[in-house]
Amino acid sequence: VPMVAPGNVQVHVINSTLAKVHWDPVPLKSVRGHLQGYKVYYWKVQSLSRRSRRHIEKKILTFRGNKTFGMLPGLEPYSSYKLNVRVVNGKGEGPASPDKVFKTPEGVPSSPSFLKITNPTLDSLTLEWGSPTHPNGVLTSYILKFQPINNTHELGPLVEIRIPANESSLILKNLNYSTRYKFYFNAQTSVGSGSQITEEAVTIMDE
Repeated sequence: VPMVAPGNVQVHVINSTLAKVHWDPVPLKSVRGHLQGYKVYYWKVQSLSRRSRRHIEKKILTFRGNKTFGMLPGLEPYSSYKLNVRVVNGKGEGPASPDKVFKTPEGVPSSPSFLKITNPTLDSLTLEWGSPTHPNGVLTSYILKFQPINNTHELGPLVEIRIPANESSLILKNLNYSTRYKFYFNAQTSVGSGSQITEEAVTIMDE
């Protein structure tokens, strides 16, 4: 098997889900056989928005031939990763380069995990929601937009409310009685807005 690990391993983080890794090729005589390529082992150490550590799954990408760089796609935003590089010949892999740590930046969050609308009265509705399963960063706020729908399914004016990220419920007041409303709800990080969920609800007709 090869004797020497690739040197000077560098990671260039391109965005929240993609990184590029560079290395110096090993001297050909240290390969001790036919150079087949390089393998990059990489794994997520932890999410930076949640401190939970779970079973660490190592991923391996093989780059054929005498390449000196490769792309690592499909990374999770706002996470800490480690990687190392090994050279491969027909017999097997050489030793691993020292582990290199890198961090991916924040991304946009997934949609809130749920949106529930309860306690309809003549002029109010109560909204409850769950935070996104994948915040992909630090949540800065929630954005709620809503508009009335009339009997011919035309949409009325859209109202937008920004809600602090630590809230999980809201009572909407001063609504029209016996009116159907459509709600659009999403979470935000400093990078931008995540995908939204929609719900509809009706205020009651009379007490």
